[in-house]
Amino acid sequence: MRNLVFCMLLGTTFLAMAQQEHFNNPIVTDKYTADPAAIVHDGKVYLYAGHDEPADDYNFYDLNEWLVYSSEDMIHWKEHPVPLKASDFKWAKEDAWAAEVIEKNGKFYWYVTVHHDDTHPGKAIGVAVADSPVGPFKDARGKALITNDMTTEFTDISWDDIDPTVFIDDNGQAYLYWGNTVCYWAKLKGNMIELDGEIHAITSLPHYTEAPYIHKKGDWYYLSYAYDFPEKTAYAMSRSMEGPWEYKGILNEVAGNSNTNHQAIIEFKGIDYFIYHNGSIPTKGGSFRRSVCIDQLFYNADGTMKRIQMTSEGIQK
Repeated sequence: MRNLVFCMLLGTTFLAMAQQEHFNNPIVTDKYTADPAAIVHDGKVYLYAGHDEPADDYNFYDLNEWLVYSSEDMIHWKEHPVPLKASDFKWAKEDAWAAEVIEKNGKFYWYVTVHHDDTHPGKAIGVAVADSPVGPFKDARGKALITNDMTTEFTDISWDDIDPTVFIDDNGQAYLYWGNTVCYWAKLKGNMIELDGEIHAITSLPHYTEAPYIHKKGDWYYLSYAYDFPEKTAYAMSRSMEGPWEYKGILNEVAGNSNTNHQAIIEFKGIDYFIYHNGSIPTKGGSFRRSVCIDQLFYNADGTMKRIQMTSEGIQK
């Protein structure tokens, strides 16, 4: 009898503990979200993500649209209507792969990865524009910004022109970084929809795979990227947007149940955040059915970043 009472009490304790736990990662659980990007605008965070939606019997990337969410506290997220699809680029054949949004002079520019039609075979980068962070967005050029034939001197693969990230330096100069197997960068003209000069390749990033991301903290510029495969996230630092970049090490380990690792880094209300995806939604979550998560990011006194601790709890009040 005593054992029965003890087991009942123990069970009640475990139930109470479970009821007290509150997991905020992943932040979206009603659909699969991948390749996060984020901006801070007018006291809110706007989160942009690809939408993984492969059929149950299809085990590869199948993304046709991008999604947008907003939050005032990094905990509660509001979904907005679908702001952009791959089909909105008439010259594109398919694929709504990794993308990033940036604001300049009241306009919002969305740099995206799509698969170009047969006039320029291979992956390509386009740019859309809107007057609001939630859209509607429309093709800003009517043609691609980057096509595969523009980078054949660096590699002959057809999928190297992916994963754009954009950063506007303190002097107003905008830079575009992108690339798979090779990390490219180029300046953008003031209109944000044309290259300004030649394309450069960075050769100092060990095990560079894809997913470059630029942010700045204090006097340091940070270039984080997907490292090896399955992908970790590593990073380098520089005093200049144009390098040289000094490799600093691993920032995030392989994200659970996902071969890819894709990050966005922001500061919001004085706190630094690391936004990424994993494959953690049961039971079909995985490398092609990913989910966006958020954890805090911390810096050391010398400006280097502490390794991310991925959590189920995520951001709490």
